[in-house]
Amino acid sequence: MPSGTSPAQPRSVAHVLPAAGGLPNNPRLPLVVLPQALPSAVGHPETFERTFAANGWGGSWRNGVYATHHYHSTAHEVLGVYRGRATVQMGGPGGLVLEVTAGDAVVIPAGVAHKRLRSTPDFAVVGAYPPGLSPDLCYGKADEQPAAEVRIAAVPLPDADPVFGPGGPLCRHWSGAQA
Repeated sequence: MPSGTSPAQPRSVAHVLPAAGGLPNNPRLPLVVLPQALPSAVGHPETFERTFAANGWGGSWRNGVYATHHYHSTAHEVLGVYRGRATVQMGGPGGLVLEVTAGDAVVIPAGVAHKRLRSTPDFAVVGAYPPGLSPDLCYGKADEQPAAEVRIAAVPLPDADPVFGPGGPLCRHWSGAQA
């Protein structure tokens, strides 16, 4: 690498998703998509699990994505796709539609609704959460939102990107937000 240059940041795309249809989403933190963040994890969920854990993200699990709009008001969540592909909707009905494939990671801020629209039969993800946080499940019911918004605002920022560590793309995208 030439003197005076820094390594390229991994590719990332950020989307701010406004509240929609009783789903609060997150007014201060964007959804962060990390395309092909960890291609070595294709077919190897333990690669995502070890990487997330090494960057302080724990409570990992393996499964898919629910086929109903839901969100977590008490934790941010990372999903690492280790097998298959899926179309997921972020932000509720009418929200952002993403195609994710094995090797991709998506960091979902507390409050952002997500739902699987369709997937290949083999679609599977590893999920994890920042230290000390555990998720609840909210579905956008009218009586949920006021208390959920208070909980969402209180969720602290993580110290590290779940894939690339301190200084990774997540840190850059979330750097201006207040904890």
